[in-house]
Amino acid sequence: MQLYNTLSAEERAKLIEEAGKERLTLSFYAYAKIEDPKKFRDELFIAWNALDALGRIYVAHEGINAQMSVPAENFDAFRETLEAYDFMKGIRLNIAVEQDNYSFLKLTIKVRNKIVADGLNDETFDVTNKGIHLKAREFNSLLENPDTIVVDFRNHYESEVGHFEGAITPDVESFRESLPIINEQLKDFKEDKNLLMYCTGGIRCEKASAYFKHQGFKNVYQLEGGIIEYTRQIKEEGIESKFIGKNFVFDHRLGERITDDIISQCHQCGKPCDNHTNCANDACHLLFIQCDECKAAMENCCSAECQETIHLSVDEQVKLRKGLQVGNKIFRKGKSEALKFKRSGNVSDQPLAKAESKDIRQKLKVKKELIGKAEHYFTKSKIAQFLVEKGNIAVGDPILISGPTTGEQQLTLSEIFANGQPAQAAEKGDQITFAVPFRVRLSDQLYKILS
Repeated sequence: MQLYNTLSAEERAKLIEEAGKERLTLSFYAYAKIEDPKKFRDELFIAWNALDALGRIYVAHEGINAQMSVPAENFDAFRETLEAYDFMKGIRLNIAVEQDNYSFLKLTIKVRNKIVADGLNDETFDVTNKGIHLKAREFNSLLENPDTIVVDFRNHYESEVGHFEGAITPDVESFRESLPIINEQLKDFKEDKNLLMYCTGGIRCEKASAYFKHQGFKNVYQLEGGIIEYTRQIKEEGIESKFIGKNFVFDHRLGERITDDIISQCHQCGKPCDNHTNCANDACHLLFIQCDECKAAMENCCSAECQETIHLSVDEQVKLRKGLQVGNKIFRKGKSEALKFKRSGNVSDQPLAKAESKDIRQKLKVKKELIGKAEHYFTKSKIAQFLVEKGNIAVGDPILISGPTTGEQQLTLSEIFANGQPAQAAEKGDQITFAVPFRVRLSDQLYKILS
């Protein structure tokens, strides 16, 4: 029986596009005592694979943590697969603020030692002895209490683009780092202060609330459902948002806008910006904030060295990577000396600018002509492949590539290949490829800018 993925991300993206059906991005977690995580994992994979559910899920003896994409038409059936387990009956599902059919392209369920790594080896610590859950209105009210201390239990690259007003935002890269830091910082306030905590979806601060109760804190509270659920409630009930900026999320969108406030800067030029990206150099893949101008000038790279590297042949790049660890094992997550305007752990409540649109990528208002649609999904290489369905296009033409994930990206064609051969122009029926400083997805469309 199939208990693993058989399709690549590219193949899955193509199937999603062909299906043309709405999908829901959601997340959930539950702390529980699971006797056999491996058996539990296999049962979930069989049930969810049959429903075309995708996502990244961790299971352990202490529970489950999931971020997923589910076909909207299968949502009720998906919930039934959760209700089959007593500890997930009535579980809250956090529905994403901004939906994207391509948020996840694989179903990955892994067995871990813990669903949230905490670095603790204390058998007396009971993770189910949690703090008091607060809804959005209650959370806002307690925030205004002068005897309240509010703590962000996310990492520095998350709080940098958005956080609650007045929150303590530790300069950490992992949850396990934050626990001893906050415990030491607040050790004199165990009796007389309200300890109010939050995170993205609730899973980290739920464990943190249990930890701080274990450490002797008397008044421990947490934001129920995290920032995701808070945002849903303030929109539905017309409540003032005490959260400013953008909520970092762990799929390829890398963020959902909560308010129009931009509180962070492009790490390369200092311009107000809160769009995260990953360095285009596969040997680096550093997470950082980059504005559209720097993205174009630096070709989605974090440094001049990485920009030089991406212009080498694939074989040369592989040779340079040989023997090296890749990804976030090279750099501290989102930290590098090349990033001159990184403000790690030093965040402000004061907006630097207002976003022009509530979209993750700002919409560009231009007159344009639809030329064609993407034909290939390259997960790493920065190559665009489109089929010209009408009109024509040539070297020197300003173009716009648009899609639900890509947003709207402008550039000028400096070189194109038509049907595999170098060309100056292409017309209806031609398959064209050209270099771009970002990834193109199958949902993207190609436009020629007219003015």
